[in-house]
Amino acid sequence: MTNAYAAPVLRWYAAHARDLPWRQSGASPWSVLVSEIMLQQTPVARVLPAHAAWLARWPSPQSLAAAAPGDAVRQWGRLGYPRRALWLHAAARILTDEHGGQVPASVQALRELPGVGSYTAAAVASFAFGQRHAVLDTNVRRVLARLVQGVELPPRSTSAAEVTLAEALLPMPPRRAARWSVAVMELGALVCTAASPDCAGCPVMRQCAWRRSGSPAAAARPAAQPRYAGSDRECRGRLLGILRDAEGPVPATRLDAAWPDRAQCARALRALVVDGLAEALDCGMYALPGHAPGPRAHSPDTPAPGHQDLMTGPGVAALAVTRR
Repeated sequence: MTNAYAAPVLRWYAAHARDLPWRQSGASPWSVLVSEIMLQQTPVARVLPAHAAWLARWPSPQSLAAAAPGDAVRQWGRLGYPRRALWLHAAARILTDEHGGQVPASVQALRELPGVGSYTAAAVASFAFGQRHAVLDTNVRRVLARLVQGVELPPRSTSAAEVTLAEALLPMPPRRAARWSVAVMELGALVCTAASPDCAGCPVMRQCAWRRSGSPAAAARPAAQPRYAGSDRECRGRLLGILRDAEGPVPATRLDAAWPDRAQCARALRALVVDGLAEALDCGMYALPGHAPGPRAHSPDTPAPGHQDLMTGPGVAALAVTRR
């Protein structure tokens, strides 16, 4: 397929692209990988200061690999979805042990890193190494759905047809293909937005199939995000914030008092332990992973002596289990 959209989109990108640190010519592949993990379900404005602080503290995979997992969780702060901090820490150790401390250029090797799926692997290979891959994030999928297919929104899950279309539109020179991918992504983020597209500012408005067909509304709108207030996610965040802000282990009674619903609080803490974001110590104490002096508690399936199991116990203070 001839890509008649490439030239105007690339001209627009040259004039309007945001100056983001992971896009700069001197950005390291490690900087790009960190940015892509942080940008998963998180807006650029929140990622910018977190990315800068992370790279200032750990400018290479080796420097992060030498730290404790709990240091990564604490540095992650309130960026959300904190398992991503553990993924980056685990990835740093793999890169140090198996790749000489370097981020690999191979999509296959990137896919083997924790937290790296098909999108992230293609993005890092494209943006860090100038390779030719279809990079399909939410913004790119929306732009291509409108521009080529004439529909307002893409399906909820990426289809094989979308991948085929994205690959067909890639310019042949690898570095031009990588620049096309990031340019379409930027167009979706700044102009062809989900709720209020600025069609007048779009460089390919006259070629847009959705615009030419009268901008019909999507037949089905995306499902609303579950409410955060009062959810297990909020409870987990509250408990993790206490562990993150503490200088050492925290007693279960303090965590128990941090949330009004004791059963939900215990469930949330159990999830943090199972996910590796917290460690349960003996004597009813909890800490961030790798920051817990002394012995750990019993396995997740066995209540510690003197404590009730999570499913029957009244609250966090009744839970003393961990994943080894």
